[in-house]
Amino acid sequence: MTSRIENPFSMRFVLPEQRELYLQMKEDDKLVPMPSLEQDELDSFHYIIRDSAREDYAIAVSWWEPAKEEWGSICTIWGVVKWIDQNRRRIKIVNDEESQWICMDQITNIKT
Repeated sequence: MTSRIENPFSMRFVLPEQRELYLQMKEDDKLVPMPSLEQDELDSFHYIIRDSAREDYAIAVSWWEPAKEEWGSICTIWGVVKWIDQNRRRIKIVNDEESQWICMDQITNIKT
């Protein structure tokens, strides 16, 4: 059984400030630190990125998006790599609905 302190929405009246704070706390619970990856994983990611750009096939890219200090969330997009910016170390993923620039240092996973 959940107490009223753990779930403020069990009360009949909730101030907007309380609701906003509760929702913010729930969002903060989803934040994770930046995952560390092994060099062989990074090398594999770079190969898949180059291959997607060259062969024009879609991949799913997950990356860590910073939110609060050392905490952030994992975002995912699928699409084709249309641009590799070596100077800024980022890639541009494009699909039917959107395009997204992703920093290569923040990529956490790639699936073909």
